[in-house]
Amino acid sequence: MKLVEGRVRIPSGCAISGIISRDRRKFTGERIVESMKVMRERSNGLGGGFAAYGIYPKYKDSYALHIFYNDSNAKRECEAFLNEHFEIDEASELPTRKIPEITDEPLIWRYFALPRPSRLAASQLDEREYTARCVFAINARIDGAYVFSSGKNMGVFKAVGYPEDVGRFYMLDEYEGYMFIGHGRYPTNTPGWWGGAHPFSLLDFAVVHNGEISSYDANRRFIEMFGYRCALMTDTEVITYILDYLIRHVGLTLEESASVIAAPFWSSIAKKPPEERERLTYLRTMFPSLLVTGPFSIIFCFEGGMMALNDRLKLRSMVTAEKGDMVYVASEECAIRAVEPDAENLRYPSGGEPVIVTLNGGKDNA
Repeated sequence: MKLVEGRVRIPSGCAISGIISRDRRKFTGERIVESMKVMRERSNGLGGGFAAYGIYPKYKDSYALHIFYNDSNAKRECEAFLNEHFEIDEASELPTRKIPEITDEPLIWRYFALPRPSRLAASQLDEREYTARCVFAINARIDGAYVFSSGKNMGVFKAVGYPEDVGRFYMLDEYEGYMFIGHGRYPTNTPGWWGGAHPFSLLDFAVVHNGEISSYDANRRFIEMFGYRCALMTDTEVITYILDYLIRHVGLTLEESASVIAAPFWSSIAKKPPEERERLTYLRTMFPSLLVTGPFSIIFCFEGGMMALNDRLKLRSMVTAEKGDMVYVASEECAIRAVEPDAENLRYPSGGEPVIVTLNGGKDNA
């Protein structure tokens, strides 16, 4: 996995897009690829990627582990770890289509697995926490192995390249799911490499991000006190772990989590009604190190839906729209019109205002 530095700094670069069917109607990944294609000029070919939900119904109860390997030695060491900690239903190379635009690819493997009952019982952890800790152990300790996707019935597909080329490389047109997100990267302060492309994912959570995190060091130091490890050399990784910590461990709602990472100014909180003022004051006081500063727009996906969020000053563009049960989010309106010309209810959310879309009936049961 060759590290490639960007030669030109364009702070407003990067493109994000998301499409979800509230009714879990399946559609192919071709739509998210087309949405990203019209925003090509926002990236520079040093990173593109997608996350897709509902794509593995045959193995919906198993964790789908997508792993990059630098070489066969890393693969052997990682598979020994996996066999020790998991029961593997299937292991194979992740299907790809060889195209000239995507080069220097690592070994890319996919495993459908569940924790070994004896190891899980001995750990005294729940299944999700056990799996997350195994992911961190591989990424931090096994040189040349990177788990870049670890959820159930979902998968992340990313590479060094323009997003439309990454989509063709991974044959996204052959996958069907109820929710997709996409990213086109323009690296600014961090390397362009396969593991550093977006989305970043842990379990069923996945994040794509346009912007720059000036609070990265403070955010990283805090979150690593709770067992997380930022090993993929891109600042967006920490947003994924912050949201996992706040939602899965602390038990905050999506709205509350948004009020932590894009916290209102104290002057704005002072003007809120008493009950809301008390809640926002608590969140700002309890989690000051998890305030994400700097310009950003993100799309955060989980098994039951997605959340779109701007930084509190709205320093990055983002638009949302709807058509029937479909909801669209993108950096630019053209990315929505490319796949739904008749999109309705266009909105440009305010800074710090979360746009939350949940599936009808809650979690996926496809």
